[in-house]
Amino acid sequence: MLRDEMEKLAAASMERLFEKAPKAREFHDTTWTDRAYYRRHLVETVLRIRLNNEVDAYGLYKVGYQDHRLASTLARYLAEENNHEGMFLKDLAKFGLGKEDVDAIRPFPSTEYLIGYMYHSINIDGPLPTTVWNWLVEWYSDRYNPGITKYAAEVFGEDMVRGSHAHIAYDEAHDHDELMWSTVERAVAGWGDFDTAARHLVNFVDLLRLYFTELHEETVGAKS
Repeated sequence: MLRDEMEKLAAASMERLFEKAPKAREFHDTTWTDRAYYRRHLVETVLRIRLNNEVDAYGLYKVGYQDHRLASTLARYLAEENNHEGMFLKDLAKFGLGKEDVDAIRPFPSTEYLIGYMYHSINIDGPLPTTVWNWLVEWYSDRYNPGITKYAAEVFGEDMVRGSHAHIAYDEAHDHDELMWSTVERAVAGWGDFDTAARHLVNFVDLLRLYFTELHEETVGAKS
């Protein structure tokens, strides 16, 4: 099945990420965290959410009138994800960063590459790339974020992760993993094939590997 193959590919791609990005495996299997690393990770999450909402809107525009069901689902997801950065901003305030501080921080190059890649690939493959990316984000969140957040609560305190817990609970309540998978199936049927979806998935995880490398270098590496 398409989903089984995509999940296997996502897991294998994440394994390659863990092999190459310093401390990424330990961060995800909840055997290590670091205050500066975790805080900067939250910052990039906020910045990426904002940019991703714009990309989703562009992907929705590319659907146009060609698939009203897909357009409706993407519009629903975009509406439900709107302003979710506010949940993480609440946690960042606990770490000493206000909204103005976050606004003044430029995204990592890897995030800028990701967003640029998304716009370029949407121009070629329509909404397919954005559906694959959104599904990967939800798959990643279901698989890793509960553990990462729970461990952060143990290390930094429960009060420091209330926004992150709220975001996890929201995604679970709205079943975003299933919702986004339905868009992948329709986009593959209407705009591409499995090989194209798989290529985008691998490229996205490669950009995440670059992100976690940059994250380590700016925080933990800077202390060395």
